[in-house]
Amino acid sequence: MELQTTIYLVVGLSFALYIGIAIWARAGTTSEFYVAGSGVNPIMNGMATAADWMSAASFISMAGLISNMGYGGGLFLMGWTGGYVLLAMLLAPYLRKFGKFTVPQFIGDRFYSKSASTVAVLCLLTASITYIIGQMTGVGVAFSRFLGVSSDVGIYVGMGIVFMYAVFGGMKGITYTQVAQYIVLILAYTIPAVFISLQLTGNPVPQLGLGSDLVGHDVSLLSKLDQVVTDLGFGKYTTTTAGSTLNMFVYTMSLMIGTAGLPHVIMRFFTVPKVSDARLSAGWALIFIAILYTTAPAVAAMAKTNLIRTVTPGVVMQDSDPFAADAAIQYEQRPDWMKRWEKTGLLKFQDKNGDGRIQYYNDKTKNEEVLKKAEAAGWKGNELDVNADIIVLANPEIALLPNWVIALVAAGGLAAALSTAAGLLMAISSAVSHDLIKGVFKPDISEKGELMAGKISMAVAIVISGWLGLNPPGFAAGTVALAFGIAASSLFPAIMMGIFSKKMNKEGAMAGMLAGLFVTLFYVFAHKGLFFVKGTEYLDLIGGANSFFGITPEAFGAIGALVNFAVAFLVDKVTKEPPEHIQAMVESVRIPRGSKAVEGSH
Repeated sequence: MELQTTIYLVVGLSFALYIGIAIWARAGTTSEFYVAGSGVNPIMNGMATAADWMSAASFISMAGLISNMGYGGGLFLMGWTGGYVLLAMLLAPYLRKFGKFTVPQFIGDRFYSKSASTVAVLCLLTASITYIIGQMTGVGVAFSRFLGVSSDVGIYVGMGIVFMYAVFGGMKGITYTQVAQYIVLILAYTIPAVFISLQLTGNPVPQLGLGSDLVGHDVSLLSKLDQVVTDLGFGKYTTTTAGSTLNMFVYTMSLMIGTAGLPHVIMRFFTVPKVSDARLSAGWALIFIAILYTTAPAVAAMAKTNLIRTVTPGVVMQDSDPFAADAAIQYEQRPDWMKRWEKTGLLKFQDKNGDGRIQYYNDKTKNEEVLKKAEAAGWKGNELDVNADIIVLANPEIALLPNWVIALVAAGGLAAALSTAAGLLMAISSAVSHDLIKGVFKPDISEKGELMAGKISMAVAIVISGWLGLNPPGFAAGTVALAFGIAASSLFPAIMMGIFSKKMNKEGAMAGMLAGLFVTLFYVFAHKGLFFVKGTEYLDLIGGANSFFGITPEAFGAIGALVNFAVAFLVDKVTKEPPEHIQAMVESVRIPRGSKAVEGSH
C-alpha cells in the first residue's frame, strides 16, 4: 500500500477510536467531568497519566534535543522522571486524601482564602496556556508532514478531535481516551526503535543496542558516534553538557519540581478511589513512562548516526574522511525523506559555497585541525539545518522502514500531542468553572449549570489554545521549559508548604506564589525580548544574557521556587498564623490514619 494511503488509514483509525471512546464515556455529572467519578483503576490511571504526561515534547522533541545536545540532553530525562518520584512520594497521596477536585481548590481550602484560590488559578492558567502552545504546534508539525496539509489546517483538525472527546467526555472521556493514546504512542515509539537497533547493532533491545557494537565493526555505537561528531567539529556526544554544571543542575531541578507542580498531572490523582491508589497510580505511571524514557537516548543516538550516514556516506560505516571531495552527497541526489521534510520548513539546505554538495560541519568549531580541513574542502559554514522536532518523526524514513511503521509514528506523535492537550484543557476548564465561577463568583450554581460552565470553558480554552498555536508568541521556542518553570516557581512551593507546614498562612502562600511567578516571568521575558522600554536593550534590565550565575531562562524556575519559599516564610513570620482548625486539618491529611499523633476523626 502507498505510504500516504497507509498514513491516512492508521491515523484515521486512531481518531475513530478516540471519538468512539468519548461517546461511550460521556460525563453526566460534575464528578465524572472533573475527576471521572473518582473510580479509575490505578493501573489504567497510571497509563492515562503517562499519556497525559508524555506530550509532544516527550514524543517528538526530547530525543531530538538529546540528539543535538548529546550527554547534556540527559537533564530532560533526569528532571522529568525525578519529578514523578517527588509526585509519588510527597504529593499524590496527600492531595488524594484531601479529596478535592483541583489544585486551586486545595490551595483555597488549605489557605482558607478565596483570594489564594484565585492566585492559584492565575498561576495555573499561565502555566497551562503556555504549555498548550507547544502541544498545538506539535499537532501542526505532525499533520503538515504526514497528512499533506498545512500546519494551520492540522491545528484546526486537532482542535476538532480534542473538542469531540474532551468537551463531551470531560475527565471520564479523557481518561479512557488517554489509555488508548498511550498504547498507540508507546508502540509508535518502541517499534521503530527496535527495527533501527537491529539494523545498526543487531540487538533488538534499543536500551542495550545503545551500548552494543555496530554491525560489522568492532566498535560500539556510542564510541563511533563520538569519533564521527568530533571529526565533523562538534562536541563529543557523550560528554557535552548544557552550559555550566550549575546550570545543568538548576535546569534539572526546575524540570523536576515543575513536573511535581503541573496541575494537569496532579489532577489525575483525584480520579482514583483511595489514597493508596494515588501512590499506586504514580508508581504505574513511572513504569509506563520509563518504557519511553529509557528508549529515548537510544533513539537519539541512532537517529544522529543515521542522519550523518545519510548526509556523509561512508563516514559512519567505512571510516572515510568526512572532508574528502566525494564525502558529502550532492544536493540533487538527496534521499526522498529529505525532500518530504523540506516541504515543512523544518529541514533546510543552503549552498553557501555553491558546489552543490551538502556539507554538514559545525559552524562554531574550536578545533583548528577540523577547521583547516573543512576550509580546504571549500567549506563556508554548515549548510544543513535540521530542526530537533523532526528527529523522531523522520527516523523511520531515514532508516527506510516499512510504510506501516512510518504511519504508526505519525499516529503516535498526534496521540502524544492530543493527549496532553486534553489534560491541559481539563485543568484550564476546571480552574475556570469550578474554582472561579463556583468557588468565587457564583457559589450557589447548580450542578447542571456548573457542568455546562465547564463544557463552555473547555470549548473557549480550545479556541484560545488553537489561536495561540496558529499565532505563537515570541517566546514559543521555550514554551515547554517555561511552563515547567512557572509551575515550579508558583504552584509547587505552595502545595508543598500546604501539606508539610501547618503554620504557613494565607498571606505567606499568596505572596510566595506571586513573587515566584513574577521573578521567573521577568527573567524569561527579558531574554525573549518581551519588554519594551524605550532606549533600553531587553537584557540590560537584568544585566545581560544569563546574568544570574550563568543560568539560562529555561532553567530559572528553580530559582523562582527559592524566591517563593523565602518570601512565603518571611511574610508568614510577620503575619497571623492559621486558625487552629486549619492546622489540625493539615496534620490529619499528612499523618497516616490510626496514628496517635492526631486526636479525633479525619
